[in-house]
Amino acid sequence: MSTAGNGLPLMEDFYTIQGEGRHSGEAAYFIRLAGCDVGCVWCDVKDSWDEKKHPVVAIDQIVERVKSFPTNAVVITGGEPLMYNLDNLCTSLKKAGFKTWLETSGAYPLSGAWDWICVSPKKFKAPLPEVLAVANELKVVVFNKSDFEWAEKHKELVNKNCKLFLQPEYSAFNKITPMIVDYVKQHPGWKISLQAHKVLQIP
Repeated sequence: MSTAGNGLPLMEDFYTIQGEGRHSGEAAYFIRLAGCDVGCVWCDVKDSWDEKKHPVVAIDQIVERVKSFPTNAVVITGGEPLMYNLDNLCTSLKKAGFKTWLETSGAYPLSGAWDWICVSPKKFKAPLPEVLAVANELKVVVFNKSDFEWAEKHKELVNKNCKLFLQPEYSAFNKITPMIVDYVKQHPGWKISLQAHKVLQIP
């Protein structure tokens, strides 16, 4: 794990509407860190993979940007944000009065202090059991039929209060969505997550 001192490699940061999962539809500030070795073939932010292509930005500077917008929620995403020690970032955000929401594959040890942890496990680099155990939300991207079995496997590893979501991979939306609808009707412990930000055509 890299600590990156008082700065982190930043691909982009922006104020938008959360489009996925439990907080879908809510306004939030997104901090997208660069760097990822999980390697999802259908990733829609592959430009985030190489952290060397993006500047290291001071944590204080990042937090000051967040303060310019009327939100109390900040989403830390990537890339894979847990490649870095996020203690300093979370401390600074919480000191400024923000809620911290994490989006991670769970493939790296947990750092930081979080109000909400969304784990989206990937077959390319499996999540750590200790991260799954503290997840508030399990969000499984469904690309083919075998992903339902993958989802059930990880359902057994999260706590009983964890919210369960199945999300169609966007490029296969028309093929996968009817399968997810049928599956959720048969397994109502799961909910459907849609990438609403793509429908709304916002970041």
